[in-house]
Amino acid sequence: MARKKKISMQDIADKLNISKNAVSLALMNKKGISEATRYKVLQAAKELGYGQFAAEEAGNNILVLVPERIMSYQDNDHFQFFHDMIWGLEKSIRSRGYNAIVAPIDEEMEAGLKLPRLVSEISYRGIILFGIVNKNYARLVWEMEVPLVMLDSYYRDLPCPTVTSANIEGAYEATSVLIGAGHREIGFIGPTNLTTSHEERWFGYWKAMQDHRLSVDNGYCLTWSQGYDETRREIAEWLDELDQLPSGFFCGNDRIAYILAGLLQERGISVPEQISIVGYDDLQYPAMPELQVTTVHVEKEKMCQAAAELLLSVSGRNREMRRVFVPSTLVIRESVKEVVQKVRF
Repeated sequence: MARKKKISMQDIADKLNISKNAVSLALMNKKGISEATRYKVLQAAKELGYGQFAAEEAGNNILVLVPERIMSYQDNDHFQFFHDMIWGLEKSIRSRGYNAIVAPIDEEMEAGLKLPRLVSEISYRGIILFGIVNKNYARLVWEMEVPLVMLDSYYRDLPCPTVTSANIEGAYEATSVLIGAGHREIGFIGPTNLTTSHEERWFGYWKAMQDHRLSVDNGYCLTWSQGYDETRREIAEWLDELDQLPSGFFCGNDRIAYILAGLLQERGISVPEQISIVGYDDLQYPAMPELQVTTVHVEKEKMCQAAAELLLSVSGRNREMRRVFVPSTLVIRESVKEVVQKVRF
């Protein structure tokens, strides 16, 4: 019987169409190549059975890459929303016979396009990239050509399977609640280019106004494309510059809705008696227990289930762009009342 051919670094180089030197750098964990190339070399070494990297079963692991900032207790708004999703994702993955292994991505790794060490140290079935990450980092993970699903955020020019909430439909329904209550001048407050989710919520608001033949007054809209660090100050300064307010606001998320409500109350304007407010995400803010905001409940558990199912249905080299939009649920509370006369300062 013929002896099995001994695999060399040149075999790996030929398989990947790269230089033998690049293979050597990857196997010896030295600088000089990209993290994506390093990963591909290690995977090829396992598949071909090279030395200590001999191929092994893909195992029952699924890697969940999570930006460290969204799981920080210091950022309570992000933590409140994403904490349940992390546990829901772990539960969904475990129910399908796999183990969810969370690998955090810190700011330095994201900026330097460095993958977590677990990516090259363990075997796994695929990767779920969870939350908002830099586009170049998302592309880095996508180019590894392993089964990959982005959860809760995506980029339109990156053909990656994705699971998100149906933000356009949810925002449309939320705005329609205000319209149904008789409001005709409705403002919008929120980021529009920070993520696709926020962009879609802006579009859902705009579409609801257009479909009901109502004009969008840009003077009643406060939008931005950066983070949330100065949100309260920006809204406060914007309010102080207005001569009058619309009778209702749709806010890009509940954090903004509660900030707006607090600032209005400081100015002697009551919610919902004088101004109605609708938010998004269905988060509770203990600092204002007296205010129950009408909002859109994001079905986080269903999103996690959809992400696990989608990941297990794709292959590493599958370039088909598949988007799964999970319907949200409108939650009617006390922050919306029938239209009243416009407020003047």
